[in-house]
Amino acid sequence: MTERFNVLLTSGGRRVALVRAFREALRTLGVEGDVIVADLRRNAAAFHAADRGVLVPRVTSPDYVPRLLELCAQERVRMVVPLIDTELHLLAPHRALFAAQGVTLVVSSPETTEIALDKRRTREFFDAHGFASPAVLDADAILADPAAAYPFFLKPADGSCSIGATRIDDAESLAFHAKHTANAMVQELVRGQEFTLDVLVDFDGRVRCVVPRLRMETRAGEVSKGMTVKDPVLLAAGRRLVEALPGAVGCITVQLFLTPDREVKFIEVNPRFGGGFPLADAAGAKYPEWLVAWALGRNPIIALDGWTDGLVMLRYDDAVFVRREDIA
Repeated sequence: MTERFNVLLTSGGRRVALVRAFREALRTLGVEGDVIVADLRRNAAAFHAADRGVLVPRVTSPDYVPRLLELCAQERVRMVVPLIDTELHLLAPHRALFAAQGVTLVVSSPETTEIALDKRRTREFFDAHGFASPAVLDADAILADPAAAYPFFLKPADGSCSIGATRIDDAESLAFHAKHTANAMVQELVRGQEFTLDVLVDFDGRVRCVVPRLRMETRAGEVSKGMTVKDPVLLAAGRRLVEALPGAVGCITVQLFLTPDREVKFIEVNPRFGGGFPLADAAGAKYPEWLVAWALGRNPIIALDGWTDGLVMLRYDDAVFVRREDIA
C-alpha cells in the first residue's frame, strides 16, 4: 500500500489559491494525499476549498500546539505549513516534536521568526548585516521641529498585513497616529518601486529560487495587481539577505523598495508564504511542489531565475459557496 502524504495548512483563511497549489503539487509528483486546512472557524474560505477542514483553538491558546500534533497523528500528516505571522514564533521551537512524528514543519528557526516578528529587530538585523533600509525616526523630535521634512511613514513595530501602516503628511497626522497606534514606529518615506520577493530556502538552508514581484496595486495590504520582474539586482539582493537569516526554511517573503538610482532598501521579512505568492507559482516557481519533493527525499532541478519574466497578475474577488450549517 502506498503511503499517503497529507499536507496541513494552518490558519488557512482566504488562501484558496495556495490550497490548490499544494493539491497540484501532490498530483504532479504522483503522490497520494490530501490538503487539509486548519482554522479557528468554519467560515474560512480555504477551510471549504481543502480536501478536509479541521477546527483548532486560537493560536494563543496553550492547546494549539498539542492540537496540531494530535491532528498530524489522526490525519497522517507529513507536512505542516503555517500561514500567519502570529504562529510562526510559537511553532518554531517545536520542530523536533513534529519531526518525531515523521512530520516536516516548514517554519524557520526561532531566531529568524523573532527577527521578523518585531520590525525594530528587523531593522537591527538589516543594520548589522549591511543592508540598507528606511531610517527609523523619533516622533517627538519630528513634532518639535517646525522645519521637519514631511511626509514620513508610520506603522506598528509588531504589525502585520499593513494594518496600521500610514503615510504621515503633517504634524497633526503624526501626533494623532503616534498616540493611537500601539507600538508605533516612524520611518522615512522611501521613493521608488515597491517589490515583494518570494525566496525559497531548502532544508539545508540554501536559497534555491528568488522571484521579485512588482507591487503595482494593493488592497488591504495585499497585492491585487503585480508583475514578475527578472532583475539581477533584486535577485542578488534577495539571495544575500535571506542567506544571512539564521535557520531560514521554506518560502521567505521579503519586501523592499528599489529607488530611482537602483538602490535596494529593505522594509520587512516574513518567513512564510505571502498572499501574492500565486503569481510566482503561475510563473513557474513551484515552491509547494519542491517542498513536498524535498520532504520525500527527491532532488528537483531548480534554477534561481527559472520562471517567467513579465507575468502580470490581475486579481479579482471569487467566492466559495456553502450551506449555513457548514459554517455553524
